[in-house]
Amino acid sequence: MDKWIELVKAKMSELRITQEKLAERLAMSQGGVGHWLNKRRQPSLDDMNRVLQELGLGFLEVAMVLREVEQAQDAGDEQSGSLAQKYNPYFRYPVSDWRLVSQVREAQVPAYGNGRSEMSDYRAQGAAFWLVVVGDAMTAPTGISIAQDMLILVDPAVEAVPGKLVIAQWADSAEATFRKLIEEGGQRYLVPLNPTYPKALFTDQCRIIGVVVQATARF
Repeated sequence: MDKWIELVKAKMSELRITQEKLAERLAMSQGGVGHWLNKRRQPSLDDMNRVLQELGLGFLEVAMVLREVEQAQDAGDEQSGSLAQKYNPYFRYPVSDWRLVSQVREAQVPAYGNGRSEMSDYRAQGAAFWLVVVGDAMTAPTGISIAQDMLILVDPAVEAVPGKLVIAQWADSAEATFRKLIEEGGQRYLVPLNPTYPKALFTDQCRIIGVVVQATARF
């Protein structure tokens, strides 16, 4: 609540918007707005987000804390960037179904699944999405290990270079696969972290859907 009030007052001052003017935009009384900004009354989350929208801060959302839900339209907007840093933003990305991953194209169409979304502090370069790991092919005995049921965040805009964990799909397969991209002797391979699974030669018949940029377990 305190962070929300601080942000609203700062933005009102910057835009030279009075409580009366803001109240007009919200179709409510000036006194009602004043009660909120002086902590005499607690606005609902919907009301808090409505105020942000009226002040041109629609890229922010109040959940349990103030969080940024999507990047500002202009990536060069220094003011938006400073707000994002000051208020410790988290980004919401959809959780996709593995059956929908193949729909991600060069145009970076999000692989929306069942309407569920999860938060991350990672600022995506493209239309990022989460996947739930299936199987133990990426469960390693040592080092980096990503077990079944962990959430992995995929960014289609990140360059897939050797050493990256990637989501790939073969031309003749309806399903995508989660592997590590490596290069040996000038040839690239898709390699599981679990040594009991075989590696596969990466050819022109396989395309990279996105790079895995984060993994998290659910408890």
